[in-house]
Amino acid sequence: MNHSTGSGPAVLDRPSGKDRPAWRTVNITAAERAGRIAVGLAAIIAGIILLAGAGSALAVVLEALLVAAGLDLAVTGALGHCPLYAKLGYLPKSLRRPR
Repeated sequence: MNHSTGSGPAVLDRPSGKDRPAWRTVNITAAERAGRIAVGLAAIIAGIILLAGAGSALAVVLEALLVAAGLDLAVTGALGHCPLYAKLGYLPKSLRRPR
């Protein structure tokens, strides 16, 4: 039985037998994590540079969205957990444990 002291569902950590929050589970491969971090940082930098010269309100909104998307990619890459993957129940084959 899984018990959680925090909010959200808990996942049984098989090696230690302890519960941990679902958001702490790694569901992104190492290669994807590196790619997310690299692309996220590039998007953040590009968005900030473009924001400096933004001429219209639409440009500001689009560049702010670029920065936000970059932050999302960088954070999910750094944490190794993608909430969308978790919601869809997706787990890469290389991270699946044999039953």
